[in-house]
Amino acid sequence: MPTVHRLIRELAEYEREPDSVVATADDLAAALFGGADTPHGHPSLFGLVAEVDQQVVGMALWFLNYSTWRGTHGIYLEDLYVSPEFRGRGLGKEMLAELAAECVRRGYRRLEWWVLDWNESAIDFYRSVQAEAMAEWTVFRLADEALAALAAEDRRHNGDRGVSGA
Repeated sequence: MPTVHRLIRELAEYEREPDSVVATADDLAAALFGGADTPHGHPSLFGLVAEVDQQVVGMALWFLNYSTWRGTHGIYLEDLYVSPEFRGRGLGKEMLAELAAECVRRGYRRLEWWVLDWNESAIDFYRSVQAEAMAEWTVFRLADEALAALAAEDRRHNGDRGVSGA
């Protein structure tokens, strides 16, 4: 886990967000191997590592998503990263190919991820494997104070309406 955590920090630095990583190696271990904070104690995050000479130099971290339109799960690739000195050896493509094979084995109909719009080398790489950019979609996110504020709205109205979880 310390090595994967280091790779995540490298990725965050590359993406110009080094201070945004708050996850610890222990957080990753709990998500990858199951723990009290994961559904039913089962893993909620899955991963692959790329090795060169028994040294971990890359990773792919992913979890399941679900498409109501396709009626099946898919894989959401959270992080794909290879340390700069090991790029160009096919490790990223090998990890993507393994994830595609996992989708096919399980009957999942899509593999998807985000890429920063300024990351031309990654965009070129993804296009080289026939990945399609979803240009008409905009990503939205609630986090931190905005997430807490909206959650507070739910607490204020809880019981007033017929909203319930599955």
